[in-house]
Amino acid sequence: MKRLLILLMLAPLAGFAQGTTKRTPQKKAAAPAEAPDKWPIVSLAVEGNRHYSSDRILAVAGLKVGQLAGKPEFDAARDRLVASGYFEMVAYKFDPAPNQPGEVGTFQVTEVDASYPARFEELGAPAAELETMLRAKDPLFSTDNLPPTKQVLDRYVNWLQEYMASKGSSEKLTARVNAIGPEKYEIVFRPARNLPAVAQVTFEGNQAISQQDLTEAIAAVAVGSAYTEDHFRELLNTQIRPRYDAIGRVRVTFPKVRTEAAKDVQGLHVFVTVEEGEVYQLSKVALVGPSPLRPEELFKAGKIPTGTVANFDQVNEGLERMRKALLHAGFLEAKVSGERTVDDAKKTIDLGIHLDTGPQFLMGKLTIVGLELNGESEIKRIWAIKEGKPFNADYPQIFLDSVREQGLFDNLGKTKADTKVNQQGHTVDVTLNFAGEGPKSKRERRGPFGQP
Repeated sequence: MKRLLILLMLAPLAGFAQGTTKRTPQKKAAAPAEAPDKWPIVSLAVEGNRHYSSDRILAVAGLKVGQLAGKPEFDAARDRLVASGYFEMVAYKFDPAPNQPGEVGTFQVTEVDASYPARFEELGAPAAELETMLRAKDPLFSTDNLPPTKQVLDRYVNWLQEYMASKGSSEKLTARVNAIGPEKYEIVFRPARNLPAVAQVTFEGNQAISQQDLTEAIAAVAVGSAYTEDHFRELLNTQIRPRYDAIGRVRVTFPKVRTEAAKDVQGLHVFVTVEEGEVYQLSKVALVGPSPLRPEELFKAGKIPTGTVANFDQVNEGLERMRKALLHAGFLEAKVSGERTVDDAKKTIDLGIHLDTGPQFLMGKLTIVGLELNGESEIKRIWAIKEGKPFNADYPQIFLDSVREQGLFDNLGKTKADTKVNQQGHTVDVTLNFAGEGPKSKRERRGPFGQP
């Protein structure tokens, strides 16, 4: 018992000794690492662009594959694109890259609707030199397509003035949108000084086309416009030359353009000498290079006549029909052009057709909005383009028109087809919107609606 008592008495002493012994302070646990807000860019893409290539748009955005970027960097890139004046809307998203650390960035753009060709007039420097200078400052610049926004035109005018000042010219410059045909315009960079206006036009030497027809063809765009010979000759090429191309006189020339003060009104009377040339026949039409469609299929669609007078109105209509055939086969960005080979000895023309088809787009996801389940099922059954098959851009509207014409639904209101193009995957998702007071299908069995 004594031993037990002694042990019990010692226990609190031992406890006290442990409590008062000096201990080495423990290290604080390290704070958890903050989640990164920037990641390496694995890839960049652009969606919604039509006139301007993804490479040029990304050059203006200023982001590079491999750099670290997060929201601030993407915000700044978006702001640069907005400030360019080429886009009505710019958005972006960045998602984790599959199977590797990093992010996949995508810019979604809506380009300014209007876009016109551009040229330089009386600036005192070669056009190619001015183009090179502007393209070095702005990767989006091209004389093929230029939006006529104030931001864009003011910026280029300032750069042109600075460049010409470096060459000793102090003349003020301006940019103007000129009409060069019905619903056809161009942007002209030229000196800002006032120029005399065209008041009257007279053609001399013409026989195959009457004075009245030629005057009417050019008056709408020439009379009242500021006169320079370069601009007026451009109008002759866009308004008068096609009239002669339509009657086989493809060698027409305008060797002399002279002006004098108009007698009855203020402005210039412009006199144009015409050498009409001889009539040529269209001898042969052939494809130049490969075609994704059978050549006979394209020629059948084009219906371009040969062995007769070369009528380039008919030729251009045929080229457009060929483009439509490619469009219906999924080549949404297809361009078709014709190149003339003229034999002056035989007075014949061979036409070489060039195809720039771009990628083939396939049908993606079909979504139906506004129908009950039976109606939705019926629409999906009769929809002719199955997922993964070539997408026909005209088909959605043709399909909806056919649905209405054949009366497949009671109480059908407005219908609308929306498409979303995936430029990376080359697919097109379609959403068919049906409106009305509970449109219901009549449950008639029909086969798929054919494509045009």
